[in-house]
Amino acid sequence: FYIFYSMFGFQRTGDQFWAAGDQMARGFIIGATAGRTTLTGEGLQHADGHSPLLAGTNTAVVQYDPAYGYEIRHIVRDGLQRMYGENDHRDPNVMYYLTVYNEPIVHPAEPDDVDVDGILRGIHKVAGVEGDGPRAQLLASGVAVPWALEARQILADDWGVRAAVWSVTSWNELRRDGLDAERAAFLDPDRPARTPYLTQKLQGAEGPFVATSDYDHLVPDQVRQWIPGDYRTLGADGFGLSDTRAVVRRHFLIDSHSLVVRTLQALAERGDVDPSVPGRAVAQYRLHDVNAGTTGNTGGDS
Repeated sequence: FYIFYSMFGFQRTGDQFWAAGDQMARGFIIGATAGRTTLTGEGLQHADGHSPLLAGTNTAVVQYDPAYGYEIRHIVRDGLQRMYGENDHRDPNVMYYLTVYNEPIVHPAEPDDVDVDGILRGIHKVAGVEGDGPRAQLLASGVAVPWALEARQILADDWGVRAAVWSVTSWNELRRDGLDAERAAFLDPDRPARTPYLTQKLQGAEGPFVATSDYDHLVPDQVRQWIPGDYRTLGADGFGLSDTRAVVRRHFLIDSHSLVVRTLQALAERGDVDPSVPGRAVAQYRLHDVNAGTTGNTGGDS
């Protein structure tokens, strides 16, 4: 058993974990700097926008991108149970990889009705739809969950759009579940196909689905085929750059106002808002101006 802290993520250390998986190692890997934009002044080796993708290729790695402390609590407990508990049917020879961030954010208390199963399987709702108006579903992971909650408020205040927010604790585990369901249906076509967990979870949710994270587009894109509706993604592709968190997030168009505009574009294409709304929003939030970005706290090494 081990706990390994990596300040570079899978992009610099992944080969070690291939060897560890081959040796049936167990333990926790803590990605001590995570995301393309949370550590922007330390050089590009810290601008990690793709470690979840690399981790997803290693079947011995169970990767999570939690946002809040209460999510981490349940994930760690589940990892200990799986690796060392009794009467657990799952393969115990795995490593739990948690991406954690160095940006200070407010961690809410655990809700009384917290969806523990959703946290462990990859997605749970942190804010529901309130009020009348066009509907949308915002998906985010890790440090981006507060951006989605801010976007939810902006959509309501400025445009009358009512959005729910989902914390995606593991894009990778949702993909694996979807692939498992497809494999079972492929090998036994005469039996009713199992509906993937992500599809079950989002079935009946109204409006377009729009996702953001501090990672490459490919991270949220990997679950596209199991989203039960129109799906748009934002992402931080390519190399990072050194500037403030707010500037870099505006540069990549992954921040709260970018999420608002992408949602309005999806709603306009559905006829749920006036076609002029997205253009007005781009101008109002100065989306072309990197210095107009406001998404990101100071503190830590920003």
